[in-house]
Amino acid sequence: MKITMKEYNNEKEFLENYDITKFDRLSMTSDILLISVSSKDSINYRKTSTKMISILLVKRDDFPFKGKWCLPGGFVNPKNETLDECAKRILKKETNLSNIYLEQLYTFDDIKRDPRTRVVSTAYMSLVDKNKLENNISQNASWFDITEFTEVNNIVNITLNNGNETINFSIQKNIIQKTTNQYSFSILKNENIAFDHPKVILTGIERLRNKINYTDIVFNMMPKYFTLGELQDVYEVILGEKLLAPAFRRIIANKVEKTDKMLTGKGHRPSVLFQYKNNNNIQQ
Repeated sequence: MKITMKEYNNEKEFLENYDITKFDRLSMTSDILLISVSSKDSINYRKTSTKMISILLVKRDDFPFKGKWCLPGGFVNPKNETLDECAKRILKKETNLSNIYLEQLYTFDDIKRDPRTRVVSTAYMSLVDKNKLENNISQNASWFDITEFTEVNNIVNITLNNGNETINFSIQKNIIQKTTNQYSFSILKNENIAFDHPKVILTGIERLRNKINYTDIVFNMMPKYFTLGELQDVYEVILGEKLLAPAFRRIIANKVEKTDKMLTGKGHRPSVLFQYKNNNNIQQ
Protein backbone atom coordinates (compact mmCIF):
# COMPACT_ATOMS: atom_id res chain seq x y z
CA MET A 1 0.00 0.00 0.00
CA LYS A 2 1.44 3.32 -1.04
CA ILE A 3 1.34 6.05 1.59
CA THR A 4 0.81 9.49 0.18
CA MET A 5 1.69 12.66 2.03
CA LYS A 6 -1.02 15.20 2.53
CA GLU A 7 -0.64 18.18 0.30
CA TYR A 8 -1.06 21.67 1.70
CA ASN A 9 -2.03 24.81 -0.13
CA ASN A 10 0.53 27.00 1.62
CA GLU A 11 3.14 27.03 4.38
CA LYS A 12 0.76 28.56 6.91
CA GLU A 13 -1.59 25.60 6.50
CA PHE A 14 1.34 23.18 6.73
CA LEU A 15 2.61 24.70 9.98
CA GLU A 16 -0.86 24.76 11.54
CA ASN A 17 -1.14 21.02 10.95
CA TYR A 18 2.45 20.08 11.73
CA ASP A 19 2.84 17.16 14.16
CA ILE A 20 5.66 18.01 16.60
CA THR A 21 5.75 14.39 17.79
CA LYS A 22 6.84 13.25 14.34
CA PHE A 23 10.51 13.43 15.30
CA ASP A 24 12.20 12.75 18.63
CA ARG A 25 13.36 15.88 20.42
CA LEU A 26 16.22 16.43 22.83
CA SER A 27 16.98 18.86 25.64
CA MET A 28 19.58 21.62 25.42
CA THR A 29 21.65 23.13 28.21
CA SER A 30 24.15 25.95 28.48
CA ASP A 31 27.05 25.20 30.84
CA ILE A 32 29.64 27.79 31.80
CA LEU A 33 33.32 27.39 32.59
CA LEU A 34 34.02 30.56 34.59
CA ILE A 35 37.77 31.13 34.83
CA SER A 36 39.71 33.59 36.98
CA VAL A 37 43.13 33.89 38.59
CA SER A 38 43.85 33.46 42.29
CA SER A 39 46.83 34.76 44.24
CA LYS A 40 48.55 32.79 46.97
CA ASP A 41 50.85 34.78 49.24
CA SER A 42 54.52 33.84 48.95
CA ILE A 43 56.48 32.73 52.02
CA ASN A 44 59.16 35.21 50.95
CA TYR A 45 57.52 38.58 51.54
CA ARG A 46 59.83 40.20 48.98
CA LYS A 47 58.42 38.08 46.17
CA THR A 48 55.11 38.54 44.42
CA SER A 49 52.27 36.17 45.23
CA THR A 50 51.91 32.90 43.33
CA LYS A 51 49.20 32.87 40.66
CA MET A 52 46.84 29.97 40.00
CA ILE A 53 44.00 29.43 37.56
CA SER A 54 40.65 29.18 39.35
CA ILE A 55 37.33 27.83 38.13
CA LEU A 56 33.88 28.20 39.66
CA LEU A 57 32.03 24.99 40.52
CA VAL A 58 28.58 24.50 42.01
CA LYS A 59 27.63 21.66 44.38
CA ARG A 60 24.53 19.86 43.13
CA ASP A 61 21.69 19.68 45.65
CA ASP A 62 19.55 17.21 43.73
CA PHE A 63 19.80 14.04 41.67
CA PRO A 64 21.42 13.07 39.40
CA PHE A 65 24.92 13.41 40.87
CA LYS A 66 23.58 14.85 44.12
CA GLY A 67 26.43 16.19 46.26
CA LYS A 68 28.91 16.31 43.38
CA TRP A 69 30.40 19.41 41.82
CA CYS A 70 29.52 20.70 38.37
CA LEU A 71 29.86 23.76 36.20
CA PRO A 72 27.10 26.38 36.49
CA GLY A 73 24.46 25.52 33.92
CA GLY A 74 20.82 25.06 33.13
CA PHE A 75 18.26 24.06 30.54
CA VAL A 76 17.42 26.38 27.67
CA ASN A 77 13.81 27.54 27.67
CA PRO A 78 12.68 26.27 24.24
CA LYS A 79 9.92 28.86 23.94
CA ASN A 80 11.74 32.12 24.42
CA GLU A 81 15.48 31.69 24.99
CA THR A 82 18.58 31.28 22.85
CA LEU A 83 21.70 29.44 24.00
CA ASP A 84 23.50 32.74 24.59
CA GLU A 85 20.58 34.17 26.54
CA CYS A 86 20.49 31.07 28.71
CA ALA A 87 24.23 31.34 29.39
CA LYS A 88 23.91 35.01 30.36
CA ARG A 89 20.98 34.24 32.65
CA ILE A 90 22.97 31.55 34.44
CA LEU A 91 26.01 33.80 34.74
CA LYS A 92 23.88 36.54 36.28
CA LYS A 93 22.38 34.05 38.74
CA GLU A 94 25.74 32.65 39.86
CA THR A 95 27.82 35.85 39.95
CA ASN A 96 25.33 38.75 39.95
CA LEU A 97 27.28 40.18 37.01
CA SER A 98 25.79 40.73 33.59
CA ASN A 99 28.57 42.10 31.41
CA ILE A 100 31.64 39.89 31.61
CA TYR A 101 33.53 38.05 28.90
CA LEU A 102 31.63 35.09 27.45
CA GLU A 103 32.33 32.98 24.38
CA GLN A 104 30.85 29.77 23.06
CA LEU A 105 33.32 26.96 23.63
CA TYR A 106 32.12 23.63 22.26
CA THR A 107 29.06 21.40 22.01
CA PHE A 108 29.10 18.17 24.01
CA ASP A 109 26.68 15.56 22.69
CA ASP A 110 27.70 12.10 23.91
CA ILE A 111 24.53 10.03 23.92
CA LYS A 112 24.81 8.93 27.55
CA ARG A 113 26.34 12.08 29.03
CA ASP A 114 23.20 12.67 31.13
CA PRO A 115 21.43 9.72 32.81
CA ARG A 116 18.01 11.43 32.71
CA THR A 117 17.45 11.76 28.99
CA ARG A 118 19.23 12.87 25.83
CA VAL A 119 20.78 16.22 26.72
CA VAL A 120 23.13 18.18 24.48
CA SER A 121 25.24 20.82 26.21
CA THR A 122 26.71 23.90 24.59
CA ALA A 123 29.55 24.98 26.84
CA TYR A 124 30.75 28.54 27.27
CA MET A 125 33.96 30.00 28.61
CA SER A 126 33.72 33.13 30.74
CA LEU A 127 36.64 35.15 32.10
CA VAL A 128 36.54 37.52 35.04
CA ASP A 129 38.69 39.30 37.59
CA LYS A 130 37.58 37.42 40.71
CA ASN A 131 37.90 40.52 42.88
CA LYS A 132 34.91 42.07 41.09
CA LEU A 133 32.68 39.32 42.40
CA GLU A 134 33.42 39.95 46.09
CA ASN A 135 30.82 37.79 47.86
CA ASN A 136 28.34 37.75 45.01
CA ILE A 137 28.66 34.08 44.04
CA SER A 138 25.76 31.79 44.90
CA GLN A 139 25.64 29.86 48.17
CA ASN A 140 26.41 26.48 46.59
CA ALA A 141 29.30 27.80 44.49
CA SER A 142 33.01 27.68 45.28
CA TRP A 143 36.24 28.69 43.59
CA PHE A 144 38.61 25.79 42.95
CA ASP A 145 42.28 26.44 42.18
CA ILE A 146 43.99 24.24 39.61
CA THR A 147 46.89 23.00 41.74
CA GLU A 148 48.10 20.39 39.25
CA PHE A 149 47.96 20.28 35.47
CA THR A 150 50.28 17.72 33.88
CA GLU A 151 50.27 15.96 30.53
CA VAL A 152 52.27 12.80 29.78
CA ASN A 153 51.70 10.64 26.69
CA ASN A 154 48.43 12.46 25.94
CA ILE A 155 47.05 11.76 29.41
CA VAL A 156 46.16 14.94 31.31
CA ASN A 157 45.97 14.90 35.11
CA ILE A 158 44.21 17.80 36.82
CA THR A 159 43.83 18.50 40.53
CA LEU A 160 41.40 21.08 41.91
CA ASN A 161 41.33 22.43 45.45
CA ASN A 162 39.05 24.95 47.16
CA GLY A 163 40.80 24.91 50.54
CA ASN A 164 38.47 22.25 51.95
CA GLU A 165 38.17 19.66 49.23
CA THR A 166 40.48 18.17 46.60
CA ILE A 167 39.23 16.74 43.30
CA ASN A 168 41.33 14.75 40.84
CA PHE A 169 40.51 13.66 37.33
CA SER A 170 42.41 12.25 34.35
CA ILE A 171 41.60 12.54 30.66
CA GLN A 172 42.97 10.68 27.66
CA LYS A 173 43.46 12.82 24.55
CA ASN A 174 42.72 10.77 21.43
CA ILE A 175 44.08 12.14 18.16
CA ILE A 176 41.40 12.62 15.51
CA GLN A 177 43.35 14.53 12.88
CA LYS A 178 47.13 14.60 13.17
CA THR A 179 47.42 17.36 10.61
CA THR A 180 45.10 19.70 12.51
CA ASN A 181 45.87 18.69 16.10
CA GLN A 182 42.25 17.71 16.75
CA TYR A 183 41.49 15.49 19.74
CA SER A 184 38.59 13.74 21.35
CA PHE A 185 38.60 13.27 25.12
CA SER A 186 37.96 10.15 27.21
CA ILE A 187 37.59 10.43 30.99
CA LEU A 188 39.88 7.88 32.66
CA LYS A 189 39.31 8.95 36.28
CA ASN A 190 36.77 11.31 37.79
CA GLU A 191 36.39 11.56 41.54
CA ASN A 192 33.65 14.05 42.21
CA ILE A 193 32.59 16.05 39.14
CA ALA A 194 29.17 15.56 37.58
CA PHE A 195 28.36 14.72 33.97
CA ASP A 196 31.22 15.09 31.47
CA HIS A 197 32.31 18.42 32.91
CA PRO A 198 35.98 17.34 33.23
CA LYS A 199 36.01 17.42 29.41
CA VAL A 200 34.59 20.95 29.43
CA ILE A 201 37.25 22.10 31.90
CA LEU A 202 40.10 20.71 29.80
CA THR A 203 38.61 22.08 26.58
CA GLY A 204 38.38 25.55 28.11
CA ILE A 205 41.90 25.57 29.55
CA GLU A 206 43.33 24.52 26.19
CA ARG A 207 41.26 27.18 24.39
CA LEU A 208 42.52 29.83 26.81
CA ARG A 209 46.14 28.69 26.36
CA ASN A 210 45.76 28.93 22.63
CA LYS A 211 43.97 32.28 22.45
CA ILE A 212 46.33 34.05 24.84
CA ASN A 213 48.95 33.87 22.09
CA TYR A 214 47.03 35.83 19.48
CA THR A 215 44.36 37.85 21.34
CA ASP A 216 44.12 40.19 24.33
CA ILE A 217 41.73 37.81 26.10
CA VAL A 218 43.87 37.68 29.26
CA PHE A 219 42.99 41.26 30.23
CA ASN A 220 39.45 40.16 31.05
CA MET A 221 40.96 38.47 34.13
CA MET A 222 43.20 41.36 35.18
CA PRO A 223 42.34 44.23 37.52
CA LYS A 224 42.30 47.69 35.98
CA TYR A 225 45.82 48.41 37.26
CA PHE A 226 48.62 45.86 37.52
CA THR A 227 52.39 45.53 37.46
CA LEU A 228 54.19 43.93 34.53
CA GLY A 229 55.36 41.24 36.93
CA GLU A 230 51.77 40.40 37.86
CA LEU A 231 50.77 40.26 34.21
CA GLN A 232 53.72 37.99 33.40
CA ASP A 233 52.75 35.69 36.27
CA VAL A 234 49.25 35.33 34.80
CA TYR A 235 50.64 34.57 31.33
CA GLU A 236 52.95 31.95 32.82
CA VAL A 237 50.29 30.15 34.86
CA ILE A 238 47.98 29.97 31.84
CA LEU A 239 50.70 28.78 29.46
CA GLY A 240 52.24 26.46 32.04
CA GLU A 241 55.76 27.67 31.35
CA LYS A 242 58.22 30.35 32.41
CA LEU A 243 58.81 33.32 30.12
CA LEU A 244 61.95 35.40 29.81
CA ALA A 245 61.18 38.94 30.93
CA PRO A 246 62.63 40.68 27.82
CA ALA A 247 60.67 38.42 25.46
CA PHE A 248 57.48 38.84 27.48
CA ARG A 249 57.77 42.62 27.45
CA ARG A 250 58.07 42.58 23.68
CA ILE A 251 54.87 40.52 23.50
CA ILE A 252 52.83 42.96 25.57
CA ALA A 253 54.56 46.22 24.58
CA ASN A 254 51.68 47.37 22.37
CA LYS A 255 48.98 46.08 24.68
CA VAL A 256 49.63 48.05 27.88
CA GLU A 257 50.42 51.60 28.90
CA LYS A 258 52.16 53.02 31.95
CA THR A 259 50.13 54.98 34.49
CA ASP A 260 51.24 57.49 37.13
CA LYS A 261 50.21 55.05 39.88
CA MET A 262 52.59 52.94 41.97
CA LEU A 263 52.24 49.68 43.90
CA THR A 264 53.75 50.12 47.37
CA GLY A 265 53.87 48.43 50.75
CA LYS A 266 54.47 44.81 49.75
CA GLY A 267 57.99 44.30 51.07
CA HIS A 268 59.76 45.34 47.88
CA ARG A 269 60.52 48.46 45.92
CA PRO A 270 57.51 50.41 44.62
CA SER A 271 56.44 49.18 41.19
CA VAL A 272 54.88 51.15 38.36
CA LEU A 273 51.30 50.18 37.60
CA PHE A 274 50.16 49.63 34.03
CA GLN A 275 46.75 49.31 32.42
CA TYR A 276 45.36 47.70 29.28
CA LYS A 277 45.42 50.17 26.38
CA ASN A 278 41.94 49.28 25.18
CA ASN A 279 40.20 49.30 28.56
CA ASN A 280 36.95 50.41 26.97
CA ASN A 281 36.79 47.04 25.18
CA ILE A 282 37.03 45.03 28.40
CA GLN A 283 33.66 43.71 29.52
CA GLN A 284 33.30 44.94 33.08
